[in-house]
Amino acid sequence: MALMVPLVWGMGFVFAKGAINHFPPILLMAFRFALTAMVLVWFVPVPYGNLKNIFNVAIVAAAIQYSLTFTGLAGLEAGLASLVVQLEVPFLVLLGALVLKENPGLQKWAGIIISFLGVVLMTQQDSLNGSLGSVCLVVAGCFVWACGQVMIRKLKDIGGLQVTAWVAVFATPQLFIMSAIFESGQITAIQNANDMVWLTVIYLGLVMTCLGYYLWNTLIRRHDVGTVAPFLLLLPLFSLIGGMLFLGEEPTADKLLGGVVILLGVAIITIRPAAFYK
Repeated sequence: MALMVPLVWGMGFVFAKGAINHFPPILLMAFRFALTAMVLVWFVPVPYGNLKNIFNVAIVAAAIQYSLTFTGLAGLEAGLASLVVQLEVPFLVLLGALVLKENPGLQKWAGIIISFLGVVLMTQQDSLNGSLGSVCLVVAGCFVWACGQVMIRKLKDIGGLQVTAWVAVFATPQLFIMSAIFESGQITAIQNANDMVWLTVIYLGLVMTCLGYYLWNTLIRRHDVGTVAPFLLLLPLFSLIGGMLFLGEEPTADKLLGGVVILLGVAIITIRPAAFYK
């Protein structure tokens, strides 16, 4: 189950990258969350006391975050984008310290610094100079995701599946509105969408979101987060392999160097020293 989570989420970047070549990215996310909402909303109660808070979470953690991340994905290889997305972890730890008054400790602070050095190193590569805007969008999406997770952690008396379902309910119209504002050619894209695009919507909505978060929430209920979080370091590996197999991507060593440093920083944050002695 722990291996399935990074596989499902990592391949989501690959399939989304293929679909974005034919479909506006924000519109793709709108259809994704529409499908997730239609499937999940029947199985969870209405969180009446948290509706306003979940609406706000949906704006930040879904509508804005996925718009930034997947618009950035349009200008990057799937594998490289999945490496940059690992910055979600150090951003979350950083915001936990600043907003929730948590004490990360020296090990996590070192991991945060190393992760951001990896981004600096990646953006200095000549082969990425034409993609700096896309990298910035994905990095911004990571920061917004972390902000959304801080908001979710402040929610009370609500289960993880409820959050997933009702965030999808509120995010769907928000994303359609954002697509109408920031994108063009939606009608033509829908009319010309091939089977691959709609299969991607199904994968993103049902497999990546419903199944992926079901597996993840099950794991963190049964095990310490520190035990299962390191498995997420495999997500870029699956995206890199999927990108090469299905999209013909050929990431070069200089492109991957910064990503490896990012992963090193995230590993330092998520892997507890005691894990090496068990």
